[in-house]
Amino acid sequence: MRLSVVGCGYLGAVHAAAMASIGHEVVGIDVDAVKVAALAEGRAPFFEPGLGEILSEGIASGRLSFTTDMAAAKGAAVHFVGVGTPQQKDGYAADLTYVHAAVDALVPFLSPGDVVAGKSTVPVGTAADLTPRVAATGATLVWNPEFLREGWAVQDTIDPDRLVVGVPAGDEGARAADILRDVYHPAVGKGTPFLVTDLATAELVKVAANAFLATKISFINAMAEIAEVTGADVTQLADAIGHDARIGRRFLGAGIGFGGGCLPKDIRAFSARAEELGRGESVAFLREIDAINMRRRDRAVDLVVQSLGGTVYGKRVAVLGAAFKPHSDDIRDSPALDVAVRLKGLGADVIVTDPEAIDNSRRIHPQLDYTPHRDDAIADAEAVVVVTEWDEYRKDLTPQHASTLTTGRIIIDGRNCLDATAWRTAGWTYHGMGRP
Repeated sequence: MRLSVVGCGYLGAVHAAAMASIGHEVVGIDVDAVKVAALAEGRAPFFEPGLGEILSEGIASGRLSFTTDMAAAKGAAVHFVGVGTPQQKDGYAADLTYVHAAVDALVPFLSPGDVVAGKSTVPVGTAADLTPRVAATGATLVWNPEFLREGWAVQDTIDPDRLVVGVPAGDEGARAADILRDVYHPAVGKGTPFLVTDLATAELVKVAANAFLATKISFINAMAEIAEVTGADVTQLADAIGHDARIGRRFLGAGIGFGGGCLPKDIRAFSARAEELGRGESVAFLREIDAINMRRRDRAVDLVVQSLGGTVYGKRVAVLGAAFKPHSDDIRDSPALDVAVRLKGLGADVIVTDPEAIDNSRRIHPQLDYTPHRDDAIADAEAVVVVTEWDEYRKDLTPQHASTLTTGRIIIDGRNCLDATAWRTAGWTYHGMGRP
């Protein structure tokens, strides 16, 4: 099937390459000429495991191409729209400028029978606003939210745990759903749940999922706050309640909280949309979820300051991690970088390292010092702060090795990913999040 993908950022580039990898003919379209040029050469403009390989394969096979010309969308049976929906500069609501611009630019090249599949995370009601413009061309608008995990996005696109398609009522919607089944034929063929809903439900599924995950993370971080004043261990607490099948252990890792380009802005946009709908009280708890999340960053900084005698001024602090999570170079709303910047603001001599995110970090925060090498970062450090749980910090860095490089023996485990006993036994002062 011939497909177009409008918007070739994180979501769109992965989707385009993945669809080509399962046999479709795909054209990716974006207004950013530099990004398009890189993609057309098979170079991923961001780090995502496996993306480079399927990009190169798609380009070489002739099934995948990229362009800045929207006219290239003409003739595609399905047009995926995967542009960004950032938080508005003056409020919590989502900025839908790019979504509306993408659909308006696409409309002149639509034909009767085409399917336009929105993939962007949008406030409920957005599809209803866009439908008249798409319907006027004889095409059908559906909503097909993505559920990608950064670091596993290629796998999640090719082999998702579920597929959700919101369609209009009647034969038109049924036909569009069948076309999407054909698009995702490998996953559908192996029995992946394919859920057909109305448009509003499909829009809500994504934000509801993110709100639930954010709630679970902030819940365990709230328990960490209680643990810190009672001497309890939040990791043991999480293990104990995680054995309850109704709760589960995943996303119960206390630490410095969540970040990235999805959870923070999506829960804020959800709150804003609920207020617009007159149901702000229904999701009022999300404001506290956000507040708990931000407090954990404060706590990490406080632990560094306290462990260094009440001030970090002029003291060398190694910050291990810059990306908001491992297996990514994404620094959007990164708790790791936030902690580094705050320490720098308090006068610390901060050196940041990360396997993939240094270039992105330097562009946004040039005031920080960076090194790509872990050992160079911790050399002569008076305190080490682990803020992104890359394996080279979590598994490969031993306290014995670190002791040969640092001048201090203080480690702050912002992700509760280290063996506290091993570090303490080796003579280090270890501080975790919600751990005695």
